[in-house]
Amino acid sequence: MTIESQEHTALRAAVAALGQRHGRGYEREQLWAEAAKLGYLGVNLPEEHGGGGGGMAELSIVLEELGAAGCPLLMMVVSPAICGTVIARFGTTEQKQQWLPGLADGSLTMAFGITEPDAGSNSHRITTTARRDGDGWVLTGRKVFISGVDLADATLIVGRTEDARTGKLKPCLFIVPRDAEGFQRSQIDMELQAQEKQFELVLDDVRLPAEALVGDEDAGLLQLFAGLNPERIMTAAFAIGMGRYALARAIDYAKTRQVWKEPIGAHQAIAHPLAQAHIELELARLMMQKAAALYDAGDDIGAGEAANMAKYAAGEACVKAVDQAVHTLGGNGLTREYGLASLITAARVARIAPVSREMILNYVSHQSLGLPKSY
Repeated sequence: MTIESQEHTALRAAVAALGQRHGRGYEREQLWAEAAKLGYLGVNLPEEHGGGGGGMAELSIVLEELGAAGCPLLMMVVSPAICGTVIARFGTTEQKQQWLPGLADGSLTMAFGITEPDAGSNSHRITTTARRDGDGWVLTGRKVFISGVDLADATLIVGRTEDARTGKLKPCLFIVPRDAEGFQRSQIDMELQAQEKQFELVLDDVRLPAEALVGDEDAGLLQLFAGLNPERIMTAAFAIGMGRYALARAIDYAKTRQVWKEPIGAHQAIAHPLAQAHIELELARLMMQKAAALYDAGDDIGAGEAANMAKYAAGEACVKAVDQAVHTLGGNGLTREYGLASLITAARVARIAPVSREMILNYVSHQSLGLPKSY
């Protein structure tokens, strides 16, 4: 879809108003609570479980507009988008009843654990294993760069179980409560100071009941990618919002900053790069909307390609927009007063996480273009 419906336009305006009320100096807990009360956090989750009955199209609008106001809620990428979607699609009736209403109204939060120290972007090298133990499971392994674990009531962990037929390991998803014995976390000292912290996790023979398994043990990558496609769409929304925020600050400055006869925005050396940044952000949003529409329509394969492309385009557009915004302000772009300098580091996240731009180029070259793999 290239033209938004009236409902989406109204949602965008309402969320933008919420973001403007909180602004750059927002308190995460207050904004999270208010967004939840207004129904924005669970807009993608089923109505029968307290959600808004929408999809990724609506949830991405919420995150983009909050980001454009300078107050993005990063845990939206994880809790309702990844975990909520996976549980809504593949969870048991009991899991849906236990988690979805809370994820929708913000009273429960769930983190997502896939990345490992030695696996990086290669989900096939995940070494966190889950073995059967009587009626339950035992998980052993490590995870790294897991967002918001200190805020989360549980973490959706990607482990691997042994296929009884082939003996090969296949990915499975498990809900691990934050107080599970043997489940340890330590905060990673990040240069980037964000509201949501990053953690390394250790699972030391964490014992879980049978009902901790989400979905079918034999579904493999299907369930995993059901969570990863929304993650890429929401990362694109995060990046587009950040880029729009930086660009808006630069435009305001260029309209009023006067060194010679006219404001600096009258000079093409300033105006054209800002116009180019705006164009690239708009193009990235179009691909994000396509990815969300495909995903909401149930086309997981089509959504996979579009979501990766959207994440790539948005990451590139965000970095360029932030860089140009800082450059437009000159020395002021590096001051705390204008709030742009910190975005130089934050913008890189959209290129690096949750999957690097190089791995997306690998995906497109293999899956879209049919070129041979080098690995």
